[in-house]
Amino acid sequence: MRLEIKDLRVAYGKIEAIKGVSIVVEQGEIVSLIGANGAGKTTLLKTISGLLNPTSGSIEYDGKNILKYKAHERVSLGISQAPEGRGIFPGMTVLENLELGKYHLKMKKNDIDEDLVRIFELFPRLKERITQAAGTLSGGEQQMLAIGRALMAKPKVLLLDEPSMGLAPQMIANIFRIITEINKTGVTILLVEQNAQQALQRADRAYILETGNIVKEAKASDLLNDPAVREAYLGTGA
Repeated sequence: MRLEIKDLRVAYGKIEAIKGVSIVVEQGEIVSLIGANGAGKTTLLKTISGLLNPTSGSIEYDGKNILKYKAHERVSLGISQAPEGRGIFPGMTVLENLELGKYHLKMKKNDIDEDLVRIFELFPRLKERITQAAGTLSGGEQQMLAIGRALMAKPKVLLLDEPSMGLAPQMIANIFRIITEINKTGVTILLVEQNAQQALQRADRAYILETGNIVKEAKASDLLNDPAVREAYLGTGA
């Protein structure tokens, strides 16, 4: 399932946040989108998900423009997002949060149970806390829950927005290991991430977004070794 963004423009009132962005995510890839705060990364993901409407351009998924589809319809098509800040329901249990990932699909209980088994294999800690209120989980556990809920929809394309935000280094490494495992199951991933080192190490290709514009695209390994990129985003020079 190929995801292609063509000349996309998104504005907040008179302020244009995305300025003619074009990117491609091929089936089976991990593609990273890196950039500073305010570059437009989250805006782009929200537009792909259907939470924001562009002023122009197109979003093509599996060969068709999906702009006419509402957010929940895009989930049914196979596009699911784990949002920035996790977006869990703190007063609900871990199980209830996960079950919400299937809500729009109207699945039978047996199907939900099978998918829960799959999620708990990826995130055994969630199984240990299945009846616990989501708001009492650690930051890393909440991130696992957000990703798990997105996976309950059986996405073909998974959008991840800052999955390492606010996490300890050991948890960051664990989250990125799991992201790689998810990709190996056949899920295509578009990853927005400020931890450029991890994002580029895990990705096949990457784009750099600056003030609403794509300024560079290359294989992730090439960007990882680019002196200018290292200085700007990795805190190291040549």
